[in-house]
Amino acid sequence: MADHITVGAGSAPAPTVFFLSDSTGITAETLGNTLLTQFPGQRLERRTIPFITTVEQAREVVALIDRVADSGSLPVIFSTAVGQDIRAILSRSRGQFFDLFGAHIGQLEQTLGAQANGKPGQAHGVGDAVRYQSRMAAVEYAIEHDDGQSLRALERAELILIAPSRCGKTPTTMYLALQHGILAANFPLVEEDFDTMTLPKPLLPFANKCFGLTSQPVRLSQIRQERRPGSNYASLNQCTFELRNAEDMYRANNIPYVNSASMSVEEISATVLQRMRLHH
Repeated sequence: MADHITVGAGSAPAPTVFFLSDSTGITAETLGNTLLTQFPGQRLERRTIPFITTVEQAREVVALIDRVADSGSLPVIFSTAVGQDIRAILSRSRGQFFDLFGAHIGQLEQTLGAQANGKPGQAHGVGDAVRYQSRMAAVEYAIEHDDGQSLRALERAELILIAPSRCGKTPTTMYLALQHGILAANFPLVEEDFDTMTLPKPLLPFANKCFGLTSQPVRLSQIRQERRPGSNYASLNQCTFELRNAEDMYRANNIPYVNSASMSVEEISATVLQRMRLHH
């Protein structure tokens, strides 16, 4: 069970949002949080409860939600539970219940002319063994080729992310690997790379696979200060220099790029997939 709490001093308790699932809870979190983005600034306490697989567990969860309801504001519940008995019990809790699975499955059955199998864990399980194995192989590739650690088998890469340090290369390549099975390497740009404004030598044969990230100097400086406080590496002047030169390099070599300063890893990844036309 994961808790993420936002509390304002001296204010009323934040409403509690429950993400419920008979599997990992990833889908409930993703869909629920997507809806909640339409309410920016709303203080919320988020609680994820995965693997609700028995009637007894479902009843315990309902009792928990009802206690929260008794203590203050109405809980909000996003559920992707598949089993009908589990869903029926969860829906009786004293909260606003959004059934993200049951609300649409009947329509799909009618449209497709087929019966849903009613098995939990299909979205993020290992049911599609080939796809699962390709994602795991992509994760291994991303780890080996993180931050330019290895140049082995760069020809296999579908994508090479390049950027100055701390612009979001590693989380983006890992997300693309885990979620989409993309073979992604990432390579850091350092001050010496800006002397000629050509791509680093190991990347020259693979320029068509390169995608650049940049950031805002102030934002990058803040991130680097957390890693090396008071260093030249983290100074605003150094960050400004590296970002300006990186963008010049991208333009000089026709490398597409995006400013990652105010983007989530999901948004960066979606942008990269679209602009590089990468689809699995």
